[in-house]
Amino acid sequence: MADSFGPMRDADAGDGARVGAGIGQNADLDAARKEPIRVLVVDDHALFRRGLEIVLAQEEDIQVVGEAGDGAEAVDKAADLLPDIVLMDVRMPKRGGIEACTSIKEVAPSAKIIMLTISDEEADLYDAIKAGATGYLLKEISTDEVATAIRAVADGQSQISPSMASKLLTEFKSMIQRTDERRLVPAPRLTDRELEVLKLVATGMNNRDIAKELFISENTVKNHVRNILEKLQLHSRMEAVVYAMREKILEIR
Repeated sequence: MADSFGPMRDADAGDGARVGAGIGQNADLDAARKEPIRVLVVDDHALFRRGLEIVLAQEEDIQVVGEAGDGAEAVDKAADLLPDIVLMDVRMPKRGGIEACTSIKEVAPSAKIIMLTISDEEADLYDAIKAGATGYLLKEISTDEVATAIRAVADGQSQISPSMASKLLTEFKSMIQRTDERRLVPAPRLTDRELEVLKLVATGMNNRDIAKELFISENTVKNHVRNILEKLQLHSRMEAVVYAMREKILEIR
């Protein structure tokens, strides 16, 4: 079972690898730990959950205390079990992992959440971090690295798979460059409704939730987001929020 998730790709070495370098460097951090790290495993595939339990059962300092098949069940289990770590997939039926993050932090404030997913979408990474996740790992990592990441997050570190960290670094470098190029250009004026939408985007809401909040259709929300990006000459929701805060178009409190 040691390689059941597949090896980590090497294509994204470099800056990204350094950001995610906590994986694989913390094998000795648990030496002084007296109690095992209590882990709740959340994934909609029962075989995957079972595989994780078998692998983690081999680690003396890690204890799987429960499992859940979706985000809604995860919130209930977290409230009952108060785990140290929640190892959770992003996309699941009934309630996804990102949506469940905020609720888990409310019912189990001390729990730290690691997203373990196949999704390499930057938007999912950003939304997960906004919702309170401490780690974001792709399922391509080896099983040994899962245990190491659990230990690292339990000890207060953040963990991001190198390929995702590389994407973040590339995005922020491009964002800084574009901001510098526009420094002397006045910020485009957004409508009141566009500002409302942008503020809700900044809180981590998806289009469906924004539509419900503003009593408009999801397609209307999509149009507003597209217009915002076009006006600001940006390429992603994350970049729009950071740019808006930097240019003081809106303030997030």
